[in-house]
Amino acid sequence: MNKREEILSRLEDKFASIGQDTDVHLEGLVWAKPITYWDYIQTDLLLNLQVQRTTLPDEMIFIMYHQVNELLFKMALWEANQLTAMPQTSAAVFAEKIGRMSRYFDVLSSSFTIMSQGMDYEQYLKFRNTLTPASGFQSAQYRMVEFASTDVELLADARFRSTINKDTPVEEAYEHLYWHAAGKDYTTGKKSTLIRLFEERYKETFLRQIAAYKGTNIWARYQAMPEGEKNDPALVAAMRHYDHTVNISWVMAHYHAAAAYLDRESKKEVEGTGGSDWKKYMHPRYQRRIFFPGLWSAQELADWGTNV
Repeated sequence: MNKREEILSRLEDKFASIGQDTDVHLEGLVWAKPITYWDYIQTDLLLNLQVQRTTLPDEMIFIMYHQVNELLFKMALWEANQLTAMPQTSAAVFAEKIGRMSRYFDVLSSSFTIMSQGMDYEQYLKFRNTLTPASGFQSAQYRMVEFASTDVELLADARFRSTINKDTPVEEAYEHLYWHAAGKDYTTGKKSTLIRLFEERYKETFLRQIAAYKGTNIWARYQAMPEGEKNDPALVAAMRHYDHTVNISWVMAHYHAAAAYLDRESKKEVEGTGGSDWKKYMHPRYQRRIFFPGLWSAQELADWGTNV
C-alpha cells in the first residue's frame, strides 16, 4: 500500500466511524477555498476589537495591552484545564504543563514596562476617569486561573484564612476570597460597585468553578500523585517557579506599574481604577497568596513577598 492509499484508507475508516460518505468529503475539497493566514487567525476581527472611549491616543495602548493579557490568561487556562482533567499523569507531563503556564506568566511579568513606561502620564490620568467603575481587577480569567491552581481555602483573605477549610460551604468560602479586600466592608458586608458589577456577571460561574475544582485543581492533583512522581526534582522546581511567578513576580510587576501612575513622585495616593484599594489586596506581603505551600520551607513561607 502506497502513501496515498494509506491516507485514503484512514479517511474511509474515519468517516465510516461517524456514518459519513468519504467521497462526499473528498469532493468537498475540490471546491474548498485555500486557507489564508488572515482567515485562520481572524486578523480583521481581532484588530477591530479595540474601541476607545476617549480621543487620547495612549488609551489605545492601554486597551491592547489588557487584551493581550486576557489572551495569555486564556492560554494558561487552556493548559490548566487539560492538566486538571487528567485522571493520572507522569511527573514529566505535569511539569511540562506547569512550565507552559509559567512561561505565559513570565511574559506577563516582563511586559509591564509597556504600561509603566509606555503611556503618557497626563493622558493616563485623563482617560482613566472614563473607565470608572471598570478595573483590571475584574479579569474573570485570572480568577479562574487561581481556582484551577489551588484549594479555595488558600485563596481566602489572610485575616480569615484560619476559619476557612475544605469543609467550608462554597459560597461562604467565596465570600472570604482575598480579592474582596479591594472593595468589601467585612463589618457591614457592603461591596463597592466594582465588586458588585463583577459578581453580577461572574459570581455564579465562579461558584461552579470552585466546586468543580475541589479535589481536581493542580495542587490537589499534585498531592494525589505517587511519592516517586511527586518528588521528581524537575516537577517540584516547575511547581515552585509557577507559584513564585504568579504570586510574586507577576503581582509585583503589576503593583509597580500601578504605582508608577498612582503614587507618582510621592504625590497624594490615587485610588485604583474602579475605586479599588489596590495595595491591600495586591501586594503579596499582605495577602500571602501561595498556591503550593507544601513545596516551600518554613522560612520561605515566613518571608513570602517581603523582599520584593
